[in-house]
Amino acid sequence: MQCTDVFIVGGGPAGLATAIAARQKGLQVIVADGSAPPIEKACGEGMMPETLTALRAMGIEFSPTEGQRFSGISFVQEGAMVSADFGQGVGLGLRRPLLHQRMVTRAEQCGVRLLWKTAVVGIDADGVQLCRGKIHARWIVGADGLGSRVRRWSGLDATQRRGQRFASRRHYRMRPWSKYMEVYWGRHAQGYVTPIAKEEVCIVMMADRVEETSFATALEEFPELRERLASGELSSRERGAVTSSRSLYHVQRGNVALVGDASGSVDAITGEGLRLGFQQASALADAMLTGDLTPYEHAHRALARRPMIVGDLMVWLGRNPRIRSRVMQVLQSRPAVFARLLAGHVGAGDFWGNLSAEVPLGWRLRDI
Repeated sequence: MQCTDVFIVGGGPAGLATAIAARQKGLQVIVADGSAPPIEKACGEGMMPETLTALRAMGIEFSPTEGQRFSGISFVQEGAMVSADFGQGVGLGLRRPLLHQRMVTRAEQCGVRLLWKTAVVGIDADGVQLCRGKIHARWIVGADGLGSRVRRWSGLDATQRRGQRFASRRHYRMRPWSKYMEVYWGRHAQGYVTPIAKEEVCIVMMADRVEETSFATALEEFPELRERLASGELSSRERGAVTSSRSLYHVQRGNVALVGDASGSVDAITGEGLRLGFQQASALADAMLTGDLTPYEHAHRALARRPMIVGDLMVWLGRNPRIRSRVMQVLQSRPAVFARLLAGHVGAGDFWGNLSAEVPLGWRLRDI
């Protein structure tokens, strides 16, 4: 029977990040996935500065010719706009298959054994059962996404909270018109625009109901965006996705741990999914090296706290247009407030301190 220190079920970004982090600690690693690379996913394809920092820690960097840099975030609503640069560094828009292929290459360089088109049919205390034999593993990691079978097999499905929305994505071949990632707010949907190349942008529509994410419907809420896209050429087909905000009671049990979307998730509008998965991977590798997964659970909970609250706030604003309009008016009159909150969100400042410092914001909202 084959043996390994770590067996990871799922070869997406979170699984590969865990594999790389574990190899950097000297552990033997096998990754299995039923698909073959590069693995696509319908997402916004924008990486925040913290995400790029985590990638550099894995030994992955991108040249100036790869993807498209963006310097911050803009909120746009009915002719109103507020923008801010990131406190430190820049973000990067990049097609997901390109990111995945770079991570596959790095995992191979680190000595990770990759089993593509390989189904995992079960786990037990001794290891992982494949269609053709069993592999003994000291640690088993579930990185197999929102519908994780490892989560179900290990009895970790119990959920503290759950929310679900829907999204659809298109790519347009056209020159980006802004140095920012833009978030458009409409009556029922949000649209966010990420520059991903010198001549390409990624557009995602998100809403509570799937029919409201259709581009034909959603663009009616964003006439300015619709006008811009009219001059562009579709460079991909429209793809749908589910975005989930989910928190589990536990993300480890015995010799099994969960990472990435398998371990819980935040709404995609935060742009924090990749960053969370990469930082979870690092924390999990540290815990496996010590032989105790309990510290990983504590670290996982701490990492998720900030983006979960930000995600809740963003979804709440999307559902309350009157309050959102007031917030936009205040932020337009005090752009430094938006800059401080954004800096905290991307880890360039004290998010909780910045939020507490803006208590007067509530009084300004009341008086509008």
